Amino acid sequence: MLKAIALNCTLKADTAEPSSTDAMIAVLKTAFEKQDVEITETVRVAALDIKPGVTSDEGKGDQWPALREKILAADILIFGGPIWMGQISSIAKRVLERMDAFISETDDQGRMPSYGKVAVAAIVGNEDGAHFSSAQLFQALNDVGYTIPAGGVCYWVGEAMGSTDFQDLDDTPDKVDETAAMLAGNAAHLARLLKENPYPGEG
Repeated sequence: MLKAIALNCTLKADTAEPSSTDAMIAVLKTAFEKQDVEITETVRVAALDIKPGVTSDEGKGDQWPALREKILAADILIFGGPIWMGQISSIAKRVLERMDAFISETDDQGRMPSYGKVAVAAIVGNEDGAHFSSAQLFQALNDVGYTIPAGGVCYWVGEAMGSTDFQDLDDTPDKVDETAAMLAGNAAHLARLLKENPYPGEG
């Protein structure tokens, strides 16, 4: 069975506080389970002490090394986050900055530790910016070695300047469910292909 890990990059550090990003990740969890993919954990990144920096260990108290190990143990990364000011959250950007270290952590074939792993995005917000946020994520994740499947983002945005959050909806919109199903199917298919036939690297 393939393993996935979900990162919730909400700004809410209290794991007891409801999060629309968690609600979107839950939609994807259901879709992935139908593809025999187990989401082993959903991590509320803001609840951890992830130090600023671009190395894999920024010293005393840094909780990134343990999270990094979990991320790299998974076949699929579900990168979830809210839209703020038209772009992905600062917590998400902190994670991407720490992943920058992958670029210099290559094996003898020039492959980053994330090679052969698949990444998808789960985005929520009350304003425009889902396409821009996924573009930010996918460019950065591709730069650090992840492979993005076709239809790799599932998102929901409410009315501009509105007050309804994704978690407040009585039912998940059909289009979100349909998109989640396609995303999960494509991501699982790609992850299986890459697991069986890894990237060759240099030479």
